Amino acid sequence: MNELIPRDRDQHPPAVTPIYKTSVLRGPHRPLISLQNSLSEVTGPVFGHNDIGPLDNDLILNYAKTGQPIGERIIMHGRVLDGSGRPVPGVLVEFWQANAGGRYRHRNDTYVAPIDPNFGGCGRTITDAEGRYAFRTVKPGPYPYRNRGNDWRPAHIHFSVFGTGFAQRLITQNYFEGDPLIARDSILGTIPDPAARERLVARLDLDAAVPLDTLAYRWDIVLRGSRSTLFENKLEGN
Repeated sequence: MNELIPRDRDQHPPAVTPIYKTSVLRGPHRPLISLQNSLSEVTGPVFGHNDIGPLDNDLILNYAKTGQPIGERIIMHGRVLDGSGRPVPGVLVEFWQANAGGRYRHRNDTYVAPIDPNFGGCGRTITDAEGRYAFRTVKPGPYPYRNRGNDWRPAHIHFSVFGTGFAQRLITQNYFEGDPLIARDSILGTIPDPAARERLVARLDLDAAVPLDTLAYRWDIVLRGSRSTLFENKLEGN
């Protein structure tokens, strides 16, 4: 990886974007310093199916105690692809989200929506030989956040994908087709390229749905190239 490739300003938002208020304090105001990765960072660990539990990709059951979580049951699925559209097998994919009411199971989340005692909101899986991933969950709810008085986040799920080492972790989030809050989201609004924003939206996939049980959404993760998924921490751009 060439660490000197500049950020693509046509797709990536500026580090400091006043429409997203916290970026003013969190974003760097001085040029970044490039640090070389150590050998251990780029050569390990190696993830395998032995690292995954039988319910890690089932958020409906992996935290259930007295019943199943409340909410719209969905399947999220897709493929992890390289810049040429080829599948990337053996990738560790992590995901975490709010519950159906829009609240995270985290002590710092003080939103008035209740905690669901049967929903943990996180899981992981490994892509198969064709780069496919899939997991079951409940569709997350929107929630307000302190930005401009009455800003709400659209329903979304956070993702991370790992390469061959912890330093090769890419983080992003996906949204859902038809959500009216997408056009009003201050965080998505920092992305200048409409096509890059669209690539973060999962599409309804009735062919993968389970009749009378579970809807499905498809969302592919593209690691690089002109149709790359926008990653929050990929500083070198696309």
